[in-house]
Amino acid sequence: MAQLYFYFSSMNAGKSTHLLQSSYNYQERNLTTAIYTAKIDDRFAQGKVASRLGIDADAFLFDSNSNLYIEVQQKNNASKIDCVLIDEAQFLSTEQVRQLTDIVDLLHIPVLAYGIRTDFLGQTFSGSAALLAWADKLVELKTICHCGRKANFVVRRDKNGNVVQGGEQVEVGGNERYEPLCRAHFKQLVWQ
Repeated sequence: MAQLYFYFSSMNAGKSTHLLQSSYNYQERNLTTAIYTAKIDDRFAQGKVASRLGIDADAFLFDSNSNLYIEVQQKNNASKIDCVLIDEAQFLSTEQVRQLTDIVDLLHIPVLAYGIRTDFLGQTFSGSAALLAWADKLVELKTICHCGRKANFVVRRDKNGNVVQGGEQVEVGGNERYEPLCRAHFKQLVWQ
């Protein structure tokens, strides 16, 4: 029975690595996967999911205009798809998460979505909120704060290393811009 999974965490918890490992596991059994990533995230290369460990895979791109159900349906009609994997799932719209539920419920293809739950101000992304509400399975991938506690928040830093406390919700970046923190350290820096 196909299900919608949401693997969520703060930054630097290995979400992309986990996605790539899951895809490899399917492919090792001669099953076909379709990997998607957000067009907005071009840190490594357009159309790639890359792990900080140095592994990567080609991916289809989605943006706010993508209809994932129709795309997957067409790809599945051309060549059977056994699993859909979504990186940077926080950038999905609520409607696109509905489309993922249709992929699971109507096409009977499992969907594994990976993303961060909250932004640099502790607010939930719309894609993450919909996945938290509608996914069949929620799996938290854990990383740690500099103090050793579980990091479930992230802060954005400017070019001088100062914590940013306002601005656009989406600003693509990696370790040079974002730092995972536990709630206590996040509150000290953002909710002062």
